[in-house]
This record gives sequence, C-alpha cells and structure tokens, in this order.
Amino acid sequence: MARIIIDPVGRIEGHLKVEVIVDAGEVKDAWVSAPMFRGFEQILIGRHPMDAQRLTTRVCGVCPAIHSVCSSLALDQAFGVADQIPDNGRIIRNLILGSNYLQSHILHFYVLSALDYVDPTAAADYDGDDANLKRLSEFAAQGQLAPLTPRYKGDMRLDRETSRVALSHYLRALDMRRICHEMVAVFGGKMPHEVGCVPGGASQRPTTDQIASFLGRLRDVRHFVHDCYIPDVLAVAKAYPEYFEIGKGCGRYLSYGVFDQHAGETDLLRRPRLLPSGMLNGSLQHVDSTAITEDLRYAYYSDEHTHRHPTQGETHPQSDKTDAYSWAKAPRMDGEPYEVGPLARWLVAYHSSHEEVRSAMDGLLSALDTHAGALHGTLARHAARALDAGLIADTMERWALQLKPGEPVCADYDMPEEGSGTGLMDGPRGALLHHVDVRDGRISRYQLVVPTTWNISPRDDEQVPGPVEQALMGTAVADEDNPIELVRIVRSFDPCMACAVHLIDARNNDLGVYRIL
Repeated sequence: MARIIIDPVGRIEGHLKVEVIVDAGEVKDAWVSAPMFRGFEQILIGRHPMDAQRLTTRVCGVCPAIHSVCSSLALDQAFGVADQIPDNGRIIRNLILGSNYLQSHILHFYVLSALDYVDPTAAADYDGDDANLKRLSEFAAQGQLAPLTPRYKGDMRLDRETSRVALSHYLRALDMRRICHEMVAVFGGKMPHEVGCVPGGASQRPTTDQIASFLGRLRDVRHFVHDCYIPDVLAVAKAYPEYFEIGKGCGRYLSYGVFDQHAGETDLLRRPRLLPSGMLNGSLQHVDSTAITEDLRYAYYSDEHTHRHPTQGETHPQSDKTDAYSWAKAPRMDGEPYEVGPLARWLVAYHSSHEEVRSAMDGLLSALDTHAGALHGTLARHAARALDAGLIADTMERWALQLKPGEPVCADYDMPEEGSGTGLMDGPRGALLHHVDVRDGRISRYQLVVPTTWNISPRDDEQVPGPVEQALMGTAVADEDNPIELVRIVRSFDPCMACAVHLIDARNNDLGVYRIL
C-alpha cells in the first residue's frame, strides 16, 4: 500500500493538492483539496451594487467573462430589468462570453493537457518546412524544451508524425488565444476583465467596423478549431480508447445552459439558450435551483452554516477545523454530487434532442466506433470541450451579423435601495451561480458557487466524495513514481482554482511535497 501526494498538480489554473491511497496498483481512496481561501464574498459586502460586476470579473483572469455575465444576470434581477435587455446587449454579452470560451478551451487542451499524450521530443531532428516545428527542434537541440518539459513519464502512443502535428498546433494555439482576447476587446474594451457587460445589457453600441473586425478574427479561430483542435483531440481519443472508461466521475451531470437566445423569460433556467439547462441522474430532469446546498463538514468553514442554499449561505473561515482538508465547499443538488463542465453540458443537450449537438456527437461516436454510453470518462471531457468550441465558433458568426449598429444596448433603470438576484449560467468549466442581496443601497450578501467547486468538492456532510475524488477511485496506476494516470484525470476536468479559492493561509498549508510535472 502506498500514499501518493501531488502538491500542487501542475498545468492547471492555480494550486490543487491530490492525495490517493494505492493498493495492488489501484487507487482505493482519494482526497482532493484546495489549499487556499477565496475571499470575494467578504470583499463585496458593504460595497455599491455596481461594484459587483466589475470586481467579480477579477475572480479569474482565464475565464473572467462568465463571472461578468453571471454577475450582470444577478444584478439584472436585483434591479428589475431581467426581461428588458435589448437584443444588442444580449448578443454582445454572448459574443464576449463566446470569445472567452474559445480561448479557454484552446488553452486547456494545448497548453495544459496535450502533453499528457503528446511526446515533445518528437520535434527533435525535424528538418521540414513547418516554422513552428523548426523552432521546437532548435530548442530541443539546445536541451531546452520548457515549458513542454519536465513532466511525468507515460505511455506515449501517438506516432512521431501525429505528435509533430500536435506540437506545431501547440504554438499556433498561442496565437489563437491572442486573437480570442482581441475578439473580447472588440466589444468588451479590454481583456482580461472586460468592461463590455453591465447590468441591463452592454456598455457600448456596436458599429459596422467593430462587427467586421470581430468577424475577421473569428474566421481564423474557426478554421483552427475545425482543422486543428477537433482533429487533434480525435487523434488522441483513438490512441487512448480506454480513457473513455478511465476517470468516470459520479455519473450525475448538471448544466444551467449558456448563451441567451432572448431575454424575455425571467426564470433563467427556463430561458431559451443555445445549450439548454438540465440535469442527468439516470434521466433528464429540469434543474430546480432551490435544491442546491453547500455542505461544510470537511471544508475550512464554520459548520454552523452547513447544508444551506447559496441565497442563505455564509462564508466564515475556520482554519483550525478538525478533519477539514479543503478550502472548497461541497455543493450538492438534492444531496448528491454532480459533475459540471462541457461533458455535462453536451450530455444534457444530447438528451434534450438538441439537433446540432446530436449531429456533432453522433459524428464523433461514429468516428470512434463507440456509443453515447461510453461518453463518461477522461477523454469524453476533452471531446465534449472540442465540440463545444466548434459549435460556439460557428454560431458566433450568426450572432455578430444580427447586431444592429446605432440601436440601444442597455435597459434604462433607477438603482433600487433593496433587491435580490441570482445569476445562473454555464461558463467554460460548467455551472456558475452568483447571488446578490442589496439592502439600503449596498450589498448585504454575495455568494458564488463556481464550476470547479462542484467538481473538486471535498466529502460532504454524509462523507460522500466529490466528482474528481470519485473519478480517481479505482484507477490503475502503472508506476507510482510517475502517476500520469492521475493527472490525466484531474486535468480533464479543467479545474480553475483561481475561481474556487484566492487567499492563502500559510499556517494551514502543507509545504512538504512539491511535484510540479
């Protein structure tokens, strides 16, 4: 029996600690812990309501747009204008969010995850015409392959030519991310932490020049997604078919849906969206947001506030709490853990008979010679994320052409002294909730339940492990000194610790083990 500690897990957003017990080459138990404390809820209390949208976009620099949109949705409700958002404002929000989705998905596969499957030494001794591979070959000749190395050793199955193609795309992906940032800035003013999304809609009226600038950049990104990203993920999936079984989570999936198609419906979970809301627990069900709670038994927060709905949630740190092992709370739906993210989003849409999703997923299943029941493990998450990028890139062109220059982008409203609102929408990494209470013209409560908190949650009040913990259990580990199987599973969830936690408690942080690979 052996205990493996990876602290922190490399190539994710922020710091995450993974600890597993391995017996006879198999993970028997797992604990996933967030070693830092998020303080945004306290930061916002007492501030002007308009500060919420501007500050919460700074929760994360990789996926700031969804926090901006979700906070705006919460304030739309609090200000009484949720059903009055002009079409231009709704579309601009979608374009900003969609652009951020694309850069986040591209980042995740190429920069964070691909090196779990692609051998960077394949670039050595390259003598062809590809400029990107020539650069990598020159670095390899000098013994310099960072940041492609160091990493865990593992079973690299892609042939040399396929690996070289993926490595060339790795460098192209950096340019694509820059272009996506520029797309956000067209309507959002800047990136990260755009200023285009505001309560009531958007901050500026679109112009024909902006639309043309946006579409020109989108065209390049669309080609990359369809010609590089999706084929590369498919190549990895064909080489590692067992990873559609390895890394299964809790088997329950939750999505709030994403990209409003019109804003007339005030119930956000019934609002028409490009990808619908829903939850899968054996069958497709409507999301009842009143059934969400956050458990705190193994989190560093006072148990006095456990098992509460986020609208009644409190964030009171207790860093010396006995048995606690994470600064992440344990969100639950009807008392059960749920996986969120692109796989959850696409499974919900697939079972909702979403025409475009069914067509894309059936095409993927045909190419892999498998069936929908196989889409639950590590590579299913990568495949769903790539298809997500393809659908969004295709749809944004239509949205951009629907903008009407010169027409309003924001609803008129008077700032209320009292109000409450809850914003619910999927970000790149899954289901996000922002809740705000306004009293006497100031924020009296602000709570966030972010996607990564759902996925990396610790055990709940009933000692049920979170989705990532469950995904690790039962995994075969071939080499305890190179547990590449574990990091493949963890990275497939694309955890964003920047969203989940923020301020470190040095007294409670185990600094004894560092394996950054």
